[in-house]
Amino acid sequence: MPELPEVETVVRGLRQTVTGKTIASVTLNNPPSTLIEWSKSFGRNKFVGSISGRTIEAVNRRGKNILILLSGDLTLWAHLKMTGHFFLLDKKEPVGKHDLVVFELKGKNGRMSKENLRFNDYRRFGRLRLFPNEELWEQKGLATLGPEPFDISAKQFVDLCQSTKRMIKPALLDQTFIAGLGNIYADETLHLARIHPKSSTASVSVKKLTELHRHIQEMLRFSISKMGTSVDSFSGVNGKPGQFQKYLKAYGREGEPCSKCDRPIVREKIGSRSAHFCPRCQRPGRSVRQTIPG
Repeated sequence: MPELPEVETVVRGLRQTVTGKTIASVTLNNPPSTLIEWSKSFGRNKFVGSISGRTIEAVNRRGKNILILLSGDLTLWAHLKMTGHFFLLDKKEPVGKHDLVVFELKGKNGRMSKENLRFNDYRRFGRLRLFPNEELWEQKGLATLGPEPFDISAKQFVDLCQSTKRMIKPALLDQTFIAGLGNIYADETLHLARIHPKSSTASVSVKKLTELHRHIQEMLRFSISKMGTSVDSFSGVNGKPGQFQKYLKAYGREGEPCSKCDRPIVREKIGSRSAHFCPRCQRPGRSVRQTIPG
């Protein structure tokens, strides 16, 4: 699933290419019933009619969610899930069977664009939702999101971790705890901070949590500069893959030597997700705060 850097890459691509353009029309290419949802205030079968004629005013991100702000105080809210993509393609390019929604665009001059925007998803898990802005932040999936990694200070991050007792890897994956992280960047930053993924959030030292906070922010910024990680099918709006996979130290490197100690990276299922870590550098208890004898 695309994580914060990949979603931010898509957002920046959309922001640069479609902001200011108008959605002239929308064609649905046999999307699954789960793909599209809209406000009940629009009435039945009103997605296409409600979005057509709207101008794209801005494109933002919240966690792993893409928010396309439209004229008339509406927002097209997209979640890429596992394999969703937005592609800006020449209209001469044949519409493929995985191009589930096609947006025809008009430029600021009122002329039809030579390119159209397509929501493509071969596994068909993606989501497109349309809501009035006044309803948007009440929706499940947005209302309960945790803080953005770039918005939370080191002290706030430490306080957040120490406010609960749970394994740190599942906590980092919980979008209500902190928004935007997933398997890739949780594994990578825990490896850099030398924290075992099963360590309790409440037991890791302030020093280690502060270090983890720094690694999270630095790694996310660096990955964004490399247009994200392409380990499956991810690519930007222009179809180009990300490059951060060249820098991975833990995620997906099961059996390969740790870059710090040469011990093979292991993969272990924690909860319902896999974690990749070095059993020597990330030993359980290494990052736990010292207790003062009473």
